[in-house]
Amino acid sequence: MTITHVNRKQQTYYLHQGKTKTGKPRYFFSMKTEGDLVDTIPDGFEIYENPNAQVFLRKIQPKLITDDEITLVKKGIKKYSKTQNFLIDVKKEAISIFTSNQNESALSELLTATASFYSRTEKDVQQLLARSLTYSSELRFILVDKQKRHFQTERYCYLGAIDDWIQIGPPDQLATLVKTYVKHLGQESFYDLRY
Repeated sequence: MTITHVNRKQQTYYLHQGKTKTGKPRYFFSMKTEGDLVDTIPDGFEIYENPNAQVFLRKIQPKLITDDEITLVKKGIKKYSKTQNFLIDVKKEAISIFTSNQNESALSELLTATASFYSRTEKDVQQLLARSLTYSSELRFILVDKQKRHFQTERYCYLGAIDDWIQIGPPDQLATLVKTYVKHLGQESFYDLRY
C-alpha cells in the first residue's frame, strides 16, 4: 500500500522515490499520484509536517524535549495568551510557537458572510479557514541545560538590520518562562522584549 499523509489542510501527499546524482535513493512527498511511489517508510525515517502543512520524510530526530514540556507550553499559551490559534513545532532542543499571519477573525467573518452564497456549512467554513492560514514562528524556548532543564527564550526580531532570533531574558525553568513571555504573543509589547 502506497505511503500517504493527509496534512492539516486536508491535502493528500504520496511518498515517492527518486535518485540522487550519485545514484542513491532519495525520498520526497508530492501530491502527484504518478511516479515511483513507495509502500514502506525506510528504516530510520519518519513523516514530518511543518507548521505550514508541507510534508517531508526526515531522519528520526532524537527526543530532547519531553511530552510534559510540550504540554506545559500549550497549556501556558491557552492560559496566559490572547492568541488561541497557534501551532507548536519541536526540532531537536527547540520548542517553537507559530502564530497565524492572517487576521483570523476578519477572515472568519468574510468566509461566514459568503457561506450561504457558496452553499457552505459551518464545518466547510472552519475547514476553509484552517486551509487558508499560514504561520510564522514568533517565540521559542531553547533547551540550554539538560540536567536542570533550563531553557533560553528567543523572539524573532523583524528589524531590517537583524531579521533573526534574539535572546530575551536569562535562562530559567520552562514554566517560569512560559508564564513570563507567552502573554506578549500578538501584542505590541512583544516587540519591546529584549535581553
